[in-house]
Amino acid sequence: MPTELTLLGWTLVLAIVQILLPAMWRNREAGIDYNAGPRDGPGPPMGKITARLFRAQHNLFETLPLFIGAILIAHVGGQTGALTLWGAWLYFLARAAYIPLYALGIPWIRSLVWMVALFGLCLVLLAILF
Repeated sequence: MPTELTLLGWTLVLAIVQILLPAMWRNREAGIDYNAGPRDGPGPPMGKITARLFRAQHNLFETLPLFIGAILIAHVGGQTGALTLWGAWLYFLARAAYIPLYALGIPWIRSLVWMVALFGLCLVLLAILF
């Protein structure tokens, strides 16, 4: 399997991790009874780390469909090469680094890492378009 598709698979694993992390933190805050119930009421307020993990999750989900589409188009269209390989690696590694940076509330570096992921996505798009 091409490396780009393997990295796409690992990015999907990362997405599952980003679904589970805030859910686990929320479970610690609200308790099993609240989370297993219908959650008709507002529940206890969300803690800082849980809220950050939720925001990091939503942030991934903004670009993940674009990354999936770009990698699949590049693969199906036979446009894989150095740009798609570098782009996929940059996107995956930056998205993985983004989680702890956001959870710990580290500014500036987190934003820089986000830009690296976006740059990786742009490299894949460049390979498709040119």
